[in-house]
Amino acid sequence: MQIADWIESEILNGHFESDEKVYSQYQLAEMYTINPATAAKGLNLLVEENILYKKRGLGMFVVGDAKEIITNKRKNQTLKRLVQELVLEANRLQISELELIEMIKVANNQEV
Repeated sequence: MQIADWIESEILNGHFESDEKVYSQYQLAEMYTINPATAAKGLNLLVEENILYKKRGLGMFVVGDAKEIITNKRKNQTLKRLVQELVLEANRLQISELELIEMIKVANNQEV
């Protein structure tokens, strides 16, 4: 999962472009000091999600609309889960919706 997440982040950050070759399972295994089979699982997960494609004998490459696929996945899974957790915690702490929105605005301005 960590390998897949890292490659997704690299694609989103523009370090891997459409149709560009990504690291091999052996390169990833060396970078992360893990078993090559474990690295292969991360790559294959991205193939199953149509983010990477295999070219036999050449390696794994980034799908043309990988950024869009990753963005939608993270928005619909990760971000929704985080927002749900945030709202639940705000409710437990009896923070109003208006106060929560203000906190989000302040946090957003700090990031810029």
